[in-house]
Amino acid sequence: MAGHSKWANIKRQKARVDAVKGKVFAKMSREIIVSARLGGDPAGNFQLRTAIDKAKAAGVPNDNIDRAIAKGSGNLGADDNFEAIRYEGYGPGGIAILIEALTDNRNRTAADLRTAFSKSNGNLGETGCVGWMFEQKGVVTIAHPGDEETLLEVALEGGAETYDLTTLLNNRDEEFPGAELFCAPADLEALDTSLKAQELNIHQAELRWIPSNTVIVDDPDQARLLVKLMDALEDLDDVQSVTANFDMAEELMEAIAA
Repeated sequence: MAGHSKWANIKRQKARVDAVKGKVFAKMSREIIVSARLGGDPAGNFQLRTAIDKAKAAGVPNDNIDRAIAKGSGNLGADDNFEAIRYEGYGPGGIAILIEALTDNRNRTAADLRTAFSKSNGNLGETGCVGWMFEQKGVVTIAHPGDEETLLEVALEGGAETYDLTTLLNNRDEEFPGAELFCAPADLEALDTSLKAQELNIHQAELRWIPSNTVIVDDPDQARLLVKLMDALEDLDDVQSVTANFDMAEELMEAIAA
């Protein structure tokens, strides 16, 4: 897949440490609340269904999920006034960064983002400044996809445009084989349904922004600033996802982590 980033893949796979688990739960609950506004029955609300699946994969307790559904459905009074906003900016070296947030206070979110960018030699930009460098795709992730020939057949049958073989992590940080199937955003539900009908093990279905081209970062100082910025952005309460158009060697990422 053009623009598929090892960095993005590794960040998605990393299990969150226990110290920030509550923050992850809050973000997942916020996504469920917003999705439940379209209807509280997961069977008839694909967006809610995928939000619930994502929350369960992250270890969010069922009680938290049920409360979020009830809140978004209006069964626990008015839900928080969250709205979805996309922010764009530049990291050190002009790296393009796309941020999706769910916020009840635009001014607070913008101020927090601006601070995070400025601490890592980046800057928050205007709407549209880097968005043209990314394309939104539906992505269905499969665990243990089997042989590649069979995968190709079910991918084509389900309406996928392309696929990538990848490695996933379980809750014990053990690696196992996986595959990501990419489709047009409007085809995500149909692809997910088709793959489930083939009794494949669906790990996650989501909409994802994918850079059309990636920039290789090999300077250690720039790499450290980028990792620091990505971590700072992802740690903000209002931020749901962060996508950037850079990649770097695994050896460099390991050196920075060490």
